[in-house]
Amino acid sequence: MQIEHIAVWTKNLETLKEFYVQYFGARAGSKYVNAKRGFESYFLQFETGGRIEIMSSPDLNQIESNNTYPSIGYAHIAFSVGSREIVDELTTRLQEAGFELLSGPRTTGDGYYESVILDPDGNQVEITV
Repeated sequence: MQIEHIAVWTKNLETLKEFYVQYFGARAGSKYVNAKRGFESYFLQFETGGRIEIMSSPDLNQIESNNTYPSIGYAHIAFSVGSREIVDELTTRLQEAGFELLSGPRTTGDGYYESVILDPDGNQVEITV
């Protein structure tokens, strides 16, 4: 058994798509539009086969949070980039582009080398070896 995809709601469909394409090498499929419901989505495919579906709807109620404290539900998505050097380089690129760094790069107590940034919607994205 394997995870087929993870789905994320957004009010900024194109912005979120470009973030994952530009910084994490996602390949975006064609935009799906259900005009009757006002629903739109993209599937973002990653080199290793994982996928994220980003979805938007005009009646979406965005829940505000500060992403600092844990809450019930998904905590973050993690991308393994292959080396400490790439973690450092990508973290720097994202910070220079104006994305908020929450932690790192650092070695965690359980031995991961990682940083955590916020994507354009405030979702935590872990960058690790």
